[in-house]
Amino acid sequence: MRLDELGGRWVGLWGFGREGKATLAVLTAMADPPAGIAIVTDTPPTEAERAAGATLPWLSGEEGIARLCTSDVVVRSPGISRYRDDALRVAAATQVTTATNLWGAEHAGETVIAVTGSKGKSTTSSLIDHLARAAGMRTVLAGNIGIPLLAHLYPEPAPDLWVLELSSHQISDLDWSPRVGVLLNLYREHLDWHGTEARYFADKLNLFAHRSGIVAVLNREDTRTRALAPALPGRHVWFGDPAGYHTDGSSILWRDERLVDADQIQLRGRHNLLNACAALTALEEDGVEVRPLVPALSGFRPLRHRLEPVGDAAGVTFVNDSIATIPEATVAALDALEGRPVVLIAGGFDRGQDYGPLARRLHRDRGVLAVVTLPPSGIRLAGELAALPDAPPVLPAADLGEAVRLARAHAEPGSVMLLSPGAPSYGAFRDFEARGDAFRALVADVEPAAPA
Repeated sequence: MRLDELGGRWVGLWGFGREGKATLAVLTAMADPPAGIAIVTDTPPTEAERAAGATLPWLSGEEGIARLCTSDVVVRSPGISRYRDDALRVAAATQVTTATNLWGAEHAGETVIAVTGSKGKSTTSSLIDHLARAAGMRTVLAGNIGIPLLAHLYPEPAPDLWVLELSSHQISDLDWSPRVGVLLNLYREHLDWHGTEARYFADKLNLFAHRSGIVAVLNREDTRTRALAPALPGRHVWFGDPAGYHTDGSSILWRDERLVDADQIQLRGRHNLLNACAALTALEEDGVEVRPLVPALSGFRPLRHRLEPVGDAAGVTFVNDSIATIPEATVAALDALEGRPVVLIAGGFDRGQDYGPLARRLHRDRGVLAVVTLPPSGIRLAGELAALPDAPPVLPAADLGEAVRLARAHAEPGSVMLLSPGAPSYGAFRDFEARGDAFRALVADVEPAAPA
């Protein structure tokens, strides 16, 4: 569906976060705007939210669903699961689209590299953008990274390359595919939105389903990707593979050629070296000569909330890895800090993830001094640790403030206090960014006293 097809029709905006606001701005600026627009959210708006919707009707609950069912078109935001009962009702009653599909109808034929995966999307898409700019290309970076696609509908001048980070929520009912698609990894994630692990994986792979000639850039090191790759259309190009761009943990290599050592770039951890390999591979498949761009990797600064050092006190380094919303990401963070003693703060909203592998990584002999747990998922992690030999002390905390105080008391000079929750922030913070910002503020007030 093209945007101009919405002219003169009654449109329901379902959800009013960043994407909903960007969609409203585009619709109201059209030469032939919709006949009417209604905003529908799960809960009534705050006064500040209502001000953003100006004079438009704003409905919630059952009244809102009824309005959506009588609209000509509904633009559903990514936060609204298409598998909810009310979403199924709306889809049966009227035409439903998304901002991602509206953008794609205008631009999908252009040069687009889209990045997805359970973890690493923002870093990899930002790396692609950084390297492309180093090559002198005009780029637009947008999508799940926090920049709505419709906020960059018709930039002037037009970019040479669109770099998109796309979540499983955005891909689930995608009706177009990019020229180059990148799949970084597949972990058990977002079951509250997708319902089942199998559906989550299938929704991720929908990125590749709508262009027979797509170039699929895939991670050879990821076991689930290897298993599911035969079902993907297009040409498959692998990173994390000795035949292409890969890493031995200390360098990035092209086949047997050592391109750059890990200590020459600011990203930490094997997972980030793989993200760089993905970025180099994707750009090369888009026709960019990437070898001369390798030195530009040293100028790439890690994104906030991703193994981000946020302070030091009495020889203790505080690291914000709030982006870690699944246990596998916490394991990767611990591996990236191998060699330094760590006090870990973990736990948060419980999505039923498997904490067994993380618990088995939390050994005293691997430098873990203590684990401070946050409810409710931290309770399960503590239970896993209680059954293991050589587990570090487990310290339950009621909230992040208490967690920081407990962690500081068990840290030693030369150690790291690591916030890497392995769980979402729902119920305690708006999102992982708000959680990371709160951690930064808390450690700024940490007294440089000797640990207990």
